[in-house]
Amino acid sequence: MTNYHTHTELCHHADGMPVDYLKYSMQDGCTELGFSDHCPYPYDERDTWPNVRMQPEQAPSYIAAIHKAAQDVSFPVYTGFECEYAPCYEAWYRDMLLGEWKADYLVLGQHWLPEGKNMIYAPTLSSMADIRSYIKLTIQAMETGLFAFLAHPDILMADGRSWNIELEAMFSDLIDAAISCRMPLEINGYGLVKKAVGRSINKRQPYPVDPFWELAAKKHATVICNSDAHQSKDVIVNAQKAREYAKRFGIIPLESLQLTK
Repeated sequence: MTNYHTHTELCHHADGMPVDYLKYSMQDGCTELGFSDHCPYPYDERDTWPNVRMQPEQAPSYIAAIHKAAQDVSFPVYTGFECEYAPCYEAWYRDMLLGEWKADYLVLGQHWLPEGKNMIYAPTLSSMADIRSYIKLTIQAMETGLFAFLAHPDILMADGRSWNIELEAMFSDLIDAAISCRMPLEINGYGLVKKAVGRSINKRQPYPVDPFWELAAKKHATVICNSDAHQSKDVIVNAQKAREYAKRFGIIPLESLQLTK
């Protein structure tokens, strides 16, 4: 079983380093593992959530720790970063993350909508205009070709937002863009174990959200299932939960990203 969405303690909200995750991965039958901690940014005045990501000077040590730990396992291990997209960072991703640090892949995990030097958390976006801007930016990111898959594509729903016709139309555009870009959409196992959201009579997991995946299945989008592990014991367990969720919609997920070392 594969998993390409794995965090470490360098993001300040996960436990363990690569060696810890690989220990559990070996025990639980992993066939490929990718690390994708939140990427560092060049120092600037934007609010890029510095409390949930490593600093630039830590990136080489992160890469080195993955390479060192990978020497003790028999399956492929890949280095990656989970990234937010803003056009101003495109060269940083290409030249530093993929170039200088030689990451094997990048994950698009669009948690926010940039607004000047501020960032608005996507699940809290209240106006349809802002949501439309967020979807447009995410599509723009996919079209760069920099990213291997779109993590938690339904994160807009994470605060208990109700599904409606307008949202369905915008998510439909997002799914169509992913298909056009040949980009897998991620069913995120971590969302399945998070605290329920919504009103008491309609509580649900923050994500994945059923109507989104019904639509993705109807459109035959390419889907990948990942753990989004924040604890080493969950690295394969949550990936399996994501696969079980996919079965509900008749989705056969992509098992390998076919990355090359």
